[in-house]
Amino acid sequence: MSGAGVELVDAVCLAGGSLYGLEAAAGVAAEMLARRDYQTGWMQIPLVAGAIIFDWGPRDNAVYPDKELGRAALRAAGPGVFPLGARGAGRSATAGKLFAYEENEPAGQGGAFRQAGETRVAVFTVVNAIGAVVDREGNVVRGHYDRESGLRRTLVPTVEERLAAGRPVRPPPGNTTLTVLVTDLALDLRQLRTLGRQVHASMARAIQPFHALEDGDVLFAISTGAVESDPLLDTTALGVVASELAWDAVLSAAQ
Repeated sequence: MSGAGVELVDAVCLAGGSLYGLEAAAGVAAEMLARRDYQTGWMQIPLVAGAIIFDWGPRDNAVYPDKELGRAALRAAGPGVFPLGARGAGRSATAGKLFAYEENEPAGQGGAFRQAGETRVAVFTVVNAIGAVVDREGNVVRGHYDRESGLRRTLVPTVEERLAAGRPVRPPPGNTTLTVLVTDLALDLRQLRTLGRQVHASMARAIQPFHALEDGDVLFAISTGAVESDPLLDTTALGVVASELAWDAVLSAAQ
């Protein structure tokens, strides 16, 4: 997560296709400009943030989300709808490649929503991680999959076993988990950064390992400002709720 912040953003675009997939964000901006009748006033230019995953490992073609696909995605978007699994930006996403790229399994995009007090919060994520997805019982449920035995490797025992045998652990590059945290509770930039750090750090429970050198993990923390204050919920408590939602979102990506 970057420490930078902006006062206003109109949309967040997540895509595959590595660097080329950033073109999809330009398509979202172009579609929004068309919806605004091509007005170019100072506060009428659509501000679109974008982030991408490297997802060419599972496929050998050079197809990527371009500007037209970005426009089409915005036209197809509907309120209250977020496809789960190997859909959208998560179509070619994988997880669990710490010990060998061949041990990966399909991941995808996930989401979760909850209302706490007067505040609503949602987390959306695209899991394309070097780490494996872990459930709340500590079981690996996606990735680190040994196809010969049909078992998923546990993290620490397998690292220790390999080191003891003199076998290196060299993860492949090209991994990223993208996350968007949205709440309607009005928060300033400092509060948003703190909330984002709290939730992003918590995701190390759901993805193991997380924030590795081979990863490029990003989290966007967004407030719509619709709820001015909540007498039952401060930002720390909101972070607790959102952190559990982030875990739910990761698990839903691997369903």
